[in-house]
Amino acid sequence: MTKIVNNGDLDEAAKCLKNGGTVIFPTETVYGLGADALNEKAVEKIYTAKGRPSDNPLIVHIADKNDIDKIVREVSPDARKLMDAFWPGPLTLIFKKGGAVPTRVTANLDTVAVRFPSNETAQKLIKKSGVFVAAPSANLSGSPSPTVFEHVCDDMMGRVDFIIDGGECDVGIESTVLDVSGDEFKILRPGYVTFEDIRKITDKIKTDYVDIKGVKTPKCPGMKYTHYSPKAEVFVVLGSSENCKKYIDGILSDKQKKTGVLSYKNTEYKNADYVINAGDDMKHYAYVLYEALREFDKHNIDVIYAQFEDESGIGVAVKNRIFKSAGYKIINV
Repeated sequence: MTKIVNNGDLDEAAKCLKNGGTVIFPTETVYGLGADALNEKAVEKIYTAKGRPSDNPLIVHIADKNDIDKIVREVSPDARKLMDAFWPGPLTLIFKKGGAVPTRVTANLDTVAVRFPSNETAQKLIKKSGVFVAAPSANLSGSPSPTVFEHVCDDMMGRVDFIIDGGECDVGIESTVLDVSGDEFKILRPGYVTFEDIRKITDKIKTDYVDIKGVKTPKCPGMKYTHYSPKAEVFVVLGSSENCKKYIDGILSDKQKKTGVLSYKNTEYKNADYVINAGDDMKHYAYVLYEALREFDKHNIDVIYAQFEDESGIGVAVKNRIFKSAGYKIINV
């Protein structure tokens, strides 16, 4: 049976982690499903609860920058600069792993992904537990990541030992993942911390994220498998607001299925069965995206048309998530 606690009552949940149990907790990005990263049997419970493929590695969460040396082989000067600039926060760094980290966490890779979340509840839980916490997003594998407590309960009630009610997450999409294990740094998953942000700190990164389909051996979460998908079929309509409206209105005038629209910049779609506005900028789009996809499912929408404009910065991350949600069904207008 799953026990629910609020973010001011963490003692039992912390003890559960220490004893090899599973705890869902809020972070600034999305909710995470955590277990003791150095306890292989505990880590196995994460994969079982999510229905997660075994070759999909996990991120290890810490609550003190000084702990990094206990789980990685080495930290370069430029990686230290990034830690100082962005930790705690929504940036995951990939290092050559140390011997203490089980291969179950890293999916048999020689690297490990590490993050220091800025969410106070997450930090307190990790510190109280006294363990490093391996944690993917707290959803059933393939579905949209949970950004509010209700979404966690929808997917994971009865599958884990504890759920901490931490309200809404601040960012709305997962952390940026940056591989710092080689001479040149590479973004493997875009997120809130952008290429431009990273470039200001180090010149070891040369290019922004490039979307590569068909990755055989994922080095971090979000690279290989279908992700972020609601039950409804999703199409991304890519172009200016004017062109998107013209195309989607044409679809709506002769729709055969219950149709929803994820609107951008307050574009109106009067003939849709359900419309959610993603706001006026990409930060807000990121914040509402997963909640919107789940909301469409609650209204039994069959098909979703997501209006989108190609933008830089955090727009690269939103594009990555919405394209994967749609299975790369993109309509350029």
